[in-house]
Amino acid sequence: MNRASHPRKRPGSTTMCRTTIAAMLVPAALITTTSQPAPAQEAHREILAAKYQEALDEIAWELPGVMGIAVIDLADDHVYGVNESLVFPQGSAIKVSVLVAMYVRQARGEMDVDQPVPIRAEDRVGGSGYIRHFGDGTSSLSLHDLAVMMITVSDNMATNMLIDRVGMDNVTAVMADLGLPDTRLQRKMIRQEQSARGNENLSTPLQAAALMRRILECDLPMPADDCREMQAVLAIPHAGPIQDGTGPGVRVLQKTGSIAGVRTSWGVVDLEGRPYALAVMGNYGETPEISAEIETVAALSHWYFTRLAGATEYGTRVPVDLLERIRRRQPR
Repeated sequence: MNRASHPRKRPGSTTMCRTTIAAMLVPAALITTTSQPAPAQEAHREILAAKYQEALDEIAWELPGVMGIAVIDLADDHVYGVNESLVFPQGSAIKVSVLVAMYVRQARGEMDVDQPVPIRAEDRVGGSGYIRHFGDGTSSLSLHDLAVMMITVSDNMATNMLIDRVGMDNVTAVMADLGLPDTRLQRKMIRQEQSARGNENLSTPLQAAALMRRILECDLPMPADDCREMQAVLAIPHAGPIQDGTGPGVRVLQKTGSIAGVRTSWGVVDLEGRPYALAVMGNYGETPEISAEIETVAALSHWYFTRLAGATEYGTRVPVDLLERIRRRQPR
């Protein structure tokens, strides 16, 4: 993946006057036309990309505390980032790794997501979620249904029950097998004493965004049907700054996490013609303040990629489906 450059001055600003005068002095007979796009058109996109990167830089810099951002353009593999390789504590966003590991282990024949699990009082834990209010032993949920609770309402009891069955070490091992060694599940949910000792669930913005990309593209060691089922769980509408910043009408797969002083959000936006993955993380700050800036990053990213999705090589806007049909007809 290529990191986009982000110069601080406008490209071409120091030579504009001389270039313009020279062009005016060229005899008309020497001016020729070409059927190929002018090289300057690529410069237009570079300017737009530089503006986007600089805006990300500003958001991260102005936040009190530390912010990490990774955005991957799935169309051309460009990475836009700020502190994208720093390791951050994850809060509930790490639950995405539990979901992925569960389906990977099912593909290996090691577990069945339809297996029913009784809801017991001994598994109750505080924080977010509903199933801690269920009766003791009066009902059961499948592993799949526990995963739905884990992702949509961030149910901590459901998460801990899944961790017991998927295996904490197995989750970290699956992430390492996927090339994500800094994405580590190291404790269950709501373990404040362990958190005080520095035992946190961890990842980086770049690795989290890369995992979300693999989920959307089904680039995972599991059958396509299982991958689509996992996508469906992550796409169930639920609160989160990436979803809120993207707005309605676009499929978003996402999960958000928070602990005191920390806010994180992993997502992939299935934008027609220009899908992109993003992960934004902040620490040493106030959780609501970080959340607001994550939403700003999501809104800015949607603005940027929407313009790329519906634009020709000259920057004119056309319907995305028409643009895709034309591109498919053109010889390679």
